[in-house]
Amino acid sequence: MTLVQVVALAALAAAARFSGSLERPAVRTWILCLSSALVLFLLQPVTGVRQLDYWLPLGTLLMCAAVWFITRPAAQGLAREDTVTATAVAALCIAVSLTRYLAPELRFSTGRAPPSEIVALVLAIFAGLMALTLRHKGRDLGSLPAVLAVLALFILLKTDALATLAGSAVRGLTGQDTTLASSSDLRWLGFSYIAFRLLHALFEFRNGKMPALTLREFLAWVIFFPALVAGPIDRAARFSQDLRAPLAPADADLRAGIGRIASGLAKKFVVADSLALFCLNEMNAAQVNSTVWLWILLYAYALRLYLDFSGYTDLAIGIGNLFGVRLPENFNAPYLKPNLTQFWNSWHMSLAQWFRAHFFNPATRALRASPRNLPPALIILITQLATMLLIGAWHGLSAGFLIWGFWHGAGLFVHNRWAEWMRPRMAALAPTPRTAHVLQVAGAVLTFHYVALGWVWFAIASPQLSWSVMLRLWALA
Repeated sequence: MTLVQVVALAALAAAARFSGSLERPAVRTWILCLSSALVLFLLQPVTGVRQLDYWLPLGTLLMCAAVWFITRPAAQGLAREDTVTATAVAALCIAVSLTRYLAPELRFSTGRAPPSEIVALVLAIFAGLMALTLRHKGRDLGSLPAVLAVLALFILLKTDALATLAGSAVRGLTGQDTTLASSSDLRWLGFSYIAFRLLHALFEFRNGKMPALTLREFLAWVIFFPALVAGPIDRAARFSQDLRAPLAPADADLRAGIGRIASGLAKKFVVADSLALFCLNEMNAAQVNSTVWLWILLYAYALRLYLDFSGYTDLAIGIGNLFGVRLPENFNAPYLKPNLTQFWNSWHMSLAQWFRAHFFNPATRALRASPRNLPPALIILITQLATMLLIGAWHGLSAGFLIWGFWHGAGLFVHNRWAEWMRPRMAALAPTPRTAHVLQVAGAVLTFHYVALGWVWFAIASPQLSWSVMLRLWALA
């Protein structure tokens, strides 16, 4: 999001809170549902494919509706309020498509929406499919195909080669030059976070833990616009509690919200964007040979990444506070932690918790129950490496992100083994508070530098160039 967009959305949230329109939970949910749906269209980047900046947000809304339909309680039919919500969101989508008849400067984007009759036809077909399956008793059988479909789409969008092929196919359908296709043709606003919320809903449903949400509540949770671009990834059960709870006193929420928004603006648009001018990137990595300057560029990148990401989180939490929604924290001074395990307990915490709940813990239990009786150390190695490789793949299915994931998975395993070996020895040594403090500081310095070196693989797409930077950082090349 741009500075103007952030300030405008924050101002609208503050105005809604001051007006008193958010006092009733039902009205607040309506406002969050419809405003978030509108923001989907407003913020969707224009791509090289005609009308795709309209179809992608519409696709998000249809996916959300389909997953809600699958995960709603088995005994629940289609309630009147859900029908009203579906009608209202459909009307909003058609209204957005009507902006095609406005002057370019008055449209939602520089692109032109498809004809409203085509949009209405697509919505009618989708509604018909939902109606045909409304009486289906085995809807839980649809949760696995839905999981696979979301994962397949995620893999397609995160793999440059596949995304380029898909972009070429879509260009062919629109009669555009397929030789100009690229992965950027399928820039889908917020899909990484939306996909993981939808997967969370499907996994919780399969485990019998998904709370009963109305369509309006479900949409407000999945596409909540403050957390659309950079998270955090909230749980459905926790988010719905905030929606249904009475609002706290406005003064407290406004103070907390405006404070976090100010912090986020300073971090993201003042400090992080300034560091972006000279931090490590592919261009200067290939040109700078000085070891000292490479370290400076790497430190700048590490700080910029943290301030950029935590700045967006502050903005999301601050705007959420104005709406009475308390999004989970995503960062807790990660660069000051004395070991890699604590770093990952304080960096992108909502993503780490998502993987812990839906992959790491189930995989660990499955391996422990395996008849092969695997050694505990091997189980830890397998699950930590697999988890971190998946977190790397979440950022993108490329060699750099996968190496970065392996770097952290290996580091976590080494720390786990070291901590086990040191635990009885540290107890026997009984270090003084001063010695313990020195060890904490030394651990924080070591951990920060391990994490910073890992960012080399993250910042530079080419593994060969990343390896060259690694060697030059240690004056080995």
